[in-house]
Amino acid sequence: MKGVLLVNLGSPDSPSVKDVRKYLTQFLNDPLVIDINLVARFFLVNFFIVPFRASKSAKFYEQIWTKEGSPLITHSIKQKELLQKSIGHDYIVEVGMRYQNPNIKSAFKKLVDQKVDSIVAIPLYPHWASSSTESSILEINKVAKKTGFTKLKIIEKFYDNEDYLAAAVDVAKKYMPSPLPPSSGGQTAEYDYYVFSYHGLPERQITKIYPDHCEINDKCCSVISEKNKYCYRAACYHTTRELVKRLSILEGKYISSFQSRLDDKWLKPYSDKVIEQLAKEGKKKVLVFSPAFVSDCLETIYEIGTEYERLFKQNGGEELQLIESLNENPKWIEALRKMVISEQ
Repeated sequence: MKGVLLVNLGSPDSPSVKDVRKYLTQFLNDPLVIDINLVARFFLVNFFIVPFRASKSAKFYEQIWTKEGSPLITHSIKQKELLQKSIGHDYIVEVGMRYQNPNIKSAFKKLVDQKVDSIVAIPLYPHWASSSTESSILEINKVAKKTGFTKLKIIEKFYDNEDYLAAAVDVAKKYMPSPLPPSSGGQTAEYDYYVFSYHGLPERQITKIYPDHCEINDKCCSVISEKNKYCYRAACYHTTRELVKRLSILEGKYISSFQSRLDDKWLKPYSDKVIEQLAKEGKKKVLVFSPAFVSDCLETIYEIGTEYERLFKQNGGEELQLIESLNENPKWIEALRKMVISEQ
């Protein structure tokens, strides 16, 4: 019997201020999330960010909460169930969250208690980043060490995985205009522009990985190589290029941008500023991709689907359409199955 551990970031247990505060406290005190001096982080998080942000974030979570619970958690559980059905009885699949519940420790214990011979863990972040991937891997390894389990393999990134890209295309294609014959000029202009919005990171989290190389510009991120294979920005740009190619999006009609920033030292361009500028330039219909998220969550449903849509219309736009995340797409479940099989 073989084990599979799917790992995602996590969510509050409920949209109550108490549970959101608990989630934010655990999340933001992670030294890989806010990577500053320990004392400075402690006071910043516990005396400024969490007290002022918990009630506001709770209102946002209320907007997206369903009868089943947090969308991130429910989608993750459904992915687990579908993967279990797809991969067969020789495997046991569990899901754990880096923060809050169900946590990595409990999921790992379930696998070990069922006497699995080996475990393949997949942090469900396509693009490697220290604040998400590395943090989750450290927690997985910590739990594995405590249990004495050694036959563990971890898939660190999959932004360039052909099956992941195929799944993203499969989700997006229903929103894409039907192609016209070359003689008519190619793709129809159903959308004026396409935005590929990725979760942002502080610039320092990029440069500290490659202090002697990273330039944080489009030229530096134009090709993936040994010099930048763990660069989050370069990986995001690679995903955009691959999806643009597969979806026949015309040059000059798209942009990669970064959302959810906390200050002005995060990766640029900022998605909200891009959306605002597109509307001011007269763009009326914009299609937004969110390739960094495999499950819909606060950042997709509310930040893009509600806040960005409102921002776009306030500045003269007419329609901002969000493409949902991979969620339970069959090609995504198949991509997960093939990733697991390839590691055995």
